[in-house]
Amino acid sequence: MSNIPPVGQWFKSSRSEHASACVEIKFEDGGVAVRDSKNPGGPVLNLDGEAWDRFLDSGIWER
Repeated sequence: MSNIPPVGQWFKSSRSEHASACVEIKFEDGGVAVRDSKNPGGPVLNLDGEAWDRFLDSGIWER
């Protein structure tokens, strides 16, 4: 069994399970979409693969 969700399916960050500030991620062909789990019909931030990699490498999400 894989822990990697299929392309096109929203999922919550494992780091957000018990927090009130949750985000959801969706892998798409060539990129990643991010949205607020409390407002699934709201705005979506779309990042290409390179921008997503830079975000992860930045470590800002580790705060």
